[in-house]
Amino acid sequence: MEEVELYLDDAKDTMERALKHLNIELSKIRAGKASVQMLDGIQVEYYGVMSALNNVAAVSAPDARTIAVRPFEKKTIGDIEKAIRNSNVGLNPSSDGETIRLNVPPLTEERRRDLVKKVRNEIETAKINVRNIRQDTNNAIRKLTKEGVAEDDVKKGEERIQKITDSYIAKVEQIFAQKEQDIMSV
Repeated sequence: MEEVELYLDDAKDTMERALKHLNIELSKIRAGKASVQMLDGIQVEYYGVMSALNNVAAVSAPDARTIAVRPFEKKTIGDIEKAIRNSNVGLNPSSDGETIRLNVPPLTEERRRDLVKKVRNEIETAKINVRNIRQDTNNAIRKLTKEGVAEDDVKKGEERIQKITDSYIAKVEQIFAQKEQDIMSV
């Protein structure tokens, strides 16, 4: 039974990583409110090397509609503005020489629906990942019968991995409900 437990623990860890990945992907989908995570993944050329935006500037959200980017070195302001414009965040930077401000416009009803569709796609991908982890774990557990593990232990392991899968699918659904409410609230 210890072998089965190892596979179940590994499956839980992998499902947890799938949830973390889902949260990272969903944080990139803006809900009409300013969030510093909207700028995650933006790379800025800094002394000839591509660096993450948060490594060359302090990023903050002073209010619900504004993101402020304050470069650590003033001479990098142009490169940061260029990187933001070239990214697909859909925000237009404006600078006062020291700070770059990004105004997050309110979302239209149509844009909100599009964002919910995007979120739904990410949710489906997460569910598929969780189900694939379950399938891989079941296959691994079934192979243990050839190594002398009792069939009862294998059956119990399959039942437990199904319960674990159901709990993670429920967590994914809960994340979807929260994100959908966040996007659709005006």
